[in-house]
Amino acid sequence: MNRVAAIDCGTNSIRLLVADGSLVGLSDVHREMRVVRLGEGVDQTGRLAPAAIERTRQALADYAVAIAELGATRIRMVATSASRDADNADEFRAMVQRTLGAEPEVITGLAEAELSFAGAVAGLPGVADPLLVADIGGGSTELVLGSPVATSLRSPLVPRSMLTQPPAGSSVFAAHSMDVGCVRMTERHLRDDPPTAAQVAGAVADIRQALQAATADVPVEQAAAFVGVAGTVTTIAAIALELPAYDAEAIHGSVVDFDRVAEITERLLAMPRSERAALPVMHPGRVDVIGGGALVLRVVMEFVGARQVIASEHDILDGIALSLLTD
Repeated sequence: MNRVAAIDCGTNSIRLLVADGSLVGLSDVHREMRVVRLGEGVDQTGRLAPAAIERTRQALADYAVAIAELGATRIRMVATSASRDADNADEFRAMVQRTLGAEPEVITGLAEAELSFAGAVAGLPGVADPLLVADIGGGSTELVLGSPVATSLRSPLVPRSMLTQPPAGSSVFAAHSMDVGCVRMTERHLRDDPPTAAQVAGAVADIRQALQAATADVPVEQAAAFVGVAGTVTTIAAIALELPAYDAEAIHGSVVDFDRVAEITERLLAMPRSERAALPVMHPGRVDVIGGGALVLRVVMEFVGARQVIASEHDILDGIALSLLTD
């Protein structure tokens, strides 16, 4: 068995997975998530705030200790939307090198999509083919169409005109990364608590515009099933299940109908912060942005015609770990 460490640094959270694995799969040793809000204000300023970089440094310092103590032999850290967009990304990369002893990879949206799909497929066997995966993050959302049968992380993305039959050995057929996420929509539109109807309408228009471009690249009508990954989707699934506390095992693979997603989204957008915070499944770091994330999920499902979403607890973090086993 190889022991590897994967770190996913997004706009809202930074997560660590230490796992034992081989080419047939992963066995978790340790998972951890911290909400550091690295992308706070990036949409307006174009820069990573010093306080946000410091919050991330503190989390990384703890992660470095855990990785050493658990004996991981290989480390890969991927930094996504906020780090792509920031003018001072070099400052962030230098901090990571000092703290972790490894360079962060500031990947493209399409690379992020491929890793997300690989992680979701590896952790969710037995789903239909082809599969549409939506990874709703803090600053971006990836739509990925692919096959759960093959899981190559180096599969080429192919033109829409070639998508009638999947290419041999390929898992990802098409992908698109949109600058739409729970943090970005909250900061850009949903400024009041609760947001006004006009603010919600502005966010919906923004998401729909992004989806027009996304669906020009990704033929969503070919999907046989729709899977949602990351904290927005799993939190909505937990609410739909009426869990007394967050339970990843119960959430993973659960199915939520579109009408239920729409109902939960409406409730979250109408709640003041105190009521959202009191929900037993709500992570404190998601309280301020869950309404924006729920709205992204609802509009995506409506736009692509998905009548239900399958929630997956496995995502880009698992894809990063799997990539260390295939290099």
